[in-house]
Formats: sequence, structure tokens, C-alpha cells
Amino acid sequence: MSERLVVIGGDAAGMSAATQARRLRPDVEIVAIERGRWTSYSACGIPYLVGGDVSSLDQLVARSPQEFRDRHRIDVRTEHEVVGVDLAARSAEVHDRVHGRSYTLGFDQLHLATGAIPRRPEIAGIDLPHVHGVQDLEDASRLLAEVRAGTVRRVAVLGGGYIGLELAEAFVKRGVPVTVVERGPQLLGQIDPDMGALVSDACRRHGITVLCREEVVGIEEGAVTTDQRSVPADLVVLGFGVEPNSRLATEAGLALGPRGSIAVDRTQRTSAEGVWAAGDCCQSEMIVTGAAVHVALGTVANKQGRVAGINIGGGYATFPGVVGTAVTKLCSLEVGRTGVNEAEAREAGFGYVVGRIETTTRAGYYPGAGPITVKLLAERGHGRVLGAQIVGQEGAAKRVDVLATAITARMTVEDLLGLDLSYAPPFSSVWDPVQVAARRALGLLEGRG
Repeated sequence: MSERLVVIGGDAAGMSAATQARRLRPDVEIVAIERGRWTSYSACGIPYLVGGDVSSLDQLVARSPQEFRDRHRIDVRTEHEVVGVDLAARSAEVHDRVHGRSYTLGFDQLHLATGAIPRRPEIAGIDLPHVHGVQDLEDASRLLAEVRAGTVRRVAVLGGGYIGLELAEAFVKRGVPVTVVERGPQLLGQIDPDMGALVSDACRRHGITVLCREEVVGIEEGAVTTDQRSVPADLVVLGFGVEPNSRLATEAGLALGPRGSIAVDRTQRTSAEGVWAAGDCCQSEMIVTGAAVHVALGTVANKQGRVAGINIGGGYATFPGVVGTAVTKLCSLEVGRTGVNEAEAREAGFGYVVGRIETTTRAGYYPGAGPITVKLLAERGHGRVLGAQIVGQEGAAKRVDVLATAITARMTVEDLLGLDLSYAPPFSSVWDPVQVAARRALGLLEGRG
């Protein structure tokens, strides 16, 4: 009998591992269990489907279950759910959600790619029909149906993180009034308050009502109640963030990491022999601090899945860690961040200086030049780039990739100044904004202010 690999989860981290394992091991039997109807889809594209930029749900699917069956000989079982794992017996208990039956599936190796689950605080009314999470294509289908019915008049988005703001933009594009309710002091809590204020200002300029420092205490038909007011809403979107879906791992006795994520080493191996994990369910290492962190991003899931699959297949690969790079867009405003923010730098014990500048995305005289603010953190003494945030108009956010590369390579601000970056007036000034910020930080390090 051939060796069997069971993969739990049919999205990025699961199917990238399955295909890599197949590439290296043509003989192994691979069974992938997916709770929903789709595989390898882009949850990040859901706001753009809701907003009308993407015309159909099928466009968000990179590869269908049948393609995996035909091209990679992977036995993909959709609408099946693993409800328990017995590591001693090397078996998984699987429930067929369509036919209502359960069966036991043995395995030699197991890959956990169970993803993340939306946070659902204990709020009265949170399970009402007009309240929507935004995690998978089932959620997208239900949300899109409400939008297309034409009955949505006012929307409340609960939570001011990336997904919340992207959905706020989606409804603004549909011409629907939106209120964003955030319990914290600012939108996008992953960036510093001075940069978050720029995001809040942009939201308000685009007609979005922003309510920070307000706690949601109840939801009912037609309204959301905070600790300060009643907000009219006939559709409510949950944007409270996510937490690792590690229930199976916990019940199986696997070691856990930060926020209950599955602990893994750099090869994506868990604490149990022959058991691997990747994606939103497991931990990563923050390159800047060396600490274990939980980062739920599709980019990370794909890379970790690839590493796991290579090792499952008998090769060798390691995942180098993350710097937490993320970008988003709010109408005409772009936001990017990478590395640590000020609060994280202080918590990690770094002494640092801040190079913060305001300039333009293109040469100032070139048509279409828009404002851009770059904030760069550099380690005091050594000058190593620790983190950066960018808020600006078109062409702003992807500049954060230069800074993510600099952080990963442990470059200093002086190294960053010496980079031979591209220049032409339609794209940048002679000194790119990231280098202008580096120059400001270098001046502070040298005591020049």
C-alpha cells in the first residue's frame, strides 16, 4: 500500500503543499479535505467583488477542485470536514456534509492548513441574518446576494482593520452610506497613530462616518448600538479580525504558539512527527525581533505551504520568517506597512529614531503628482531599518516593498540611501520618497536633526 498524505484545508497553504508534495513524490496518495465548495481562492478579493471591480465570484478561484484532481492526481473532497484527529492511531474523523455521514481516514503524514476564523465577540444580535462575516467564498456569495438585491440602504462595518476598510470602500463605490465603528483609538491599529490619522481623514473625505473609541454593545434589525449611540444599518459587516483555527491541533495535543497558533519550526514541522502546518493556523517568526508571531496573510500562507510540501515530499526547504508587510487601498488613498511600528519597537527594547517626511509620489512638476507620507524607524546607533509605514496617493503603497527588502536584508538607512533606485518624473522625484525618509533618519542618527 502506498503512503498517504492527508491535507486538511483546500486553500493556499493546503493546496500549495499538496502540489509540491506531488511534484516530488509521484507515488504518494494525497487526499485533501475542504469544508467548503471551493479550493485555491482569493479571500482578499472579496471586497473588490462586493464593490463591483470583480464581476463574478468564479474569478476569485485560482484552481478548481477538478483541476487538482485532473492535473495533480489529488483526491480533493469538498464539503467534507475533519472533526477530529487521532495522532496515535494516525487517523482523521471526516464528516461528509452533503450526505450526512462520517468515516475514518488513515494517514501516514498529515498537513494542517485549517486557516483562521473570524472573531465573533459575544454581542447581542451578532447572529442575525443581516450580519455578515467575510472569511470565505460562502460569505462572499451571501454578501453579494444582499448587495444585488438592491435593498441595502445603510451599512455598518464593525472594525477598522484592512478588511473592514476595504469593504467600506466597496459600499461607497456602490453609493451606500457607510459607518465604521472601531473600539480602538484609530483605524488600522497596525500603524502608528499619526499615520492612522491620515487614514481616518481620508475616510471622512470620501463620505465614510468614522467612530473610534466606541464599543459595539448590541445589534438589532436596522441598527447597531454602541456605548455612545445608535447607528442606523440594514447590513452589518464584521471586521474584528481573525484568530488561528487551531482546534484540531489543540485537541490532538500539538504544541501551540502565540495567540493559540500551531507551533512549527522553520521547515513547518509541528511538535508531532509526520505532522506539518502552514498558513493562518500556525505561527511565523518576525525577522526584526526573532519572536514568534501570528500573521494571517495569503502571501505567507502560500510560501509556508510550499516549504511544507517540499519537506513532506522528501526535499528540504525552510521558511525564513516575516516582516509583516501589508498594503491596502481606500478609494484614492494607499497604505503600506512593514517591520515594526513604534509601539512594537519599544516593546522589543529597541532604541530608535524616526525619519518622517511628506513629499509627492512623482516629480512635483509632473501632472498627477500626489501627496505621500513616509515614516521610517531606524535602530539607534547601528542604523538598521526596523520598520516603515507609507500613506499616500497612487503609486505610494508598493514602495513599501523596497523597505521590506531592506529590513529582511538587515540593511541600514545608509545602505538604503545608496540603492540605485529607478527614476523618471512620472514615477518619482530624483530622490525617491523612501530614500528621503532614510536621509532624514540618518541625519537624526548623526545628530544633525
